[in-house]
Amino acid sequence: MKTTFLAVCALAAGLLTPVATGTAALAAEPLQLSAPTGRFPVGATELYLKDTSRPDPWVPEQTARELMVTLWYPTNTPQGTRTEYLSAEESRLLIEGKHLDGVPPEIFSTVGTYAIDGAKPAGRAHSLPLIVLSPGWTQPIVTLTGLAEDLASHGYVVAGINHTYETYAITFPDGRITGCAACAFDNDRKFFGKLYQSRAADVSFVLDELTGRHPKWPGARLIDPSRIGVAGHSAGGASALAALVRDRRIDAGIDVDGTTNSGGDPVVPVTGVNRPALVLTSDDHLPDGHDQWLAADFTNLTGWKRWIAVTGADHASFTDLGIFADQLGIDIGATTPGVRATEITRRYVRAMFDEHLRHRRQPLLNKASNRYPEVSIVAR
Repeated sequence: MKTTFLAVCALAAGLLTPVATGTAALAAEPLQLSAPTGRFPVGATELYLKDTSRPDPWVPEQTARELMVTLWYPTNTPQGTRTEYLSAEESRLLIEGKHLDGVPPEIFSTVGTYAIDGAKPAGRAHSLPLIVLSPGWTQPIVTLTGLAEDLASHGYVVAGINHTYETYAITFPDGRITGCAACAFDNDRKFFGKLYQSRAADVSFVLDELTGRHPKWPGARLIDPSRIGVAGHSAGGASALAALVRDRRIDAGIDVDGTTNSGGDPVVPVTGVNRPALVLTSDDHLPDGHDQWLAADFTNLTGWKRWIAVTGADHASFTDLGIFADQLGIDIGATTPGVRATEITRRYVRAMFDEHLRHRRQPLLNKASNRYPEVSIVAR
């Protein structure tokens, strides 16, 4: 039975914000992700990258942009220590930053994941497509772990970016933990336009470091640099479209429930972008609805495109937070359970990349499916 704890998610920011509670605290039960559905075991590791060509956009006195990237990939190692979702300190700082009153501070350090920490990557050289993921505004990349693990279990290399100073706790190898310096600027009308472009630059830099002549990850030999996709949730989804515009190496992009309101120019230029794009949203976020910015950017996409809506989903439903909300007894306003929303998100995201990176025809993207009656193709 659900508690009277009411939570809402802000559309652009992706913030899980409790506004009322009838309990003093939620029980500190371990949280659990859905198991990956592919045939491969999954490995994961973290990678520290430093872009000396530009200062940090939020802390200009930092003359280089530093990033922590999590890599998920297929492995032949089925057993071992599973990856940590967040450390206890990162969990505490995230909950404190989001003002999640009543939520145990260590709760996100209890999450049960499936990837084996540091497992040896498996696969033939240059055989695996690469997907880059970007999370919602103020969210750490781990909130897309369920999606990333599933993609990796189906033979993708996934690079998830923790965009520095844009969430409440990112830990670097030297022990530093950075907070949300960018939060001081998010009331500015043009803030999100800057955010989308900064994140697009982060994506391009990560591609440089993973597919260049001297890649920073030893497993980079697995990556096929001719098959690259980008996806993100909320602000990360808008940033995925910005990255698709910016970088010709990216073959396909997905915006998951992210408005593209930049406070200025459109994210997708009126001259168009002729590469495949998918927009996946809740059913209250539609082409003829309140989001005029995303509707305009969708019109400017001139290649293969689909706008797909999920009935009963909430903004957080497309991330791990949808599952966690159900496990914690938090009502986020979704009528589709978190486990089901996760299944739908995984399936449609993978269908998009299987179609356009692996060239495997996906009828799911062209017509209604009896298996997923919650899903509608609302524009193409």
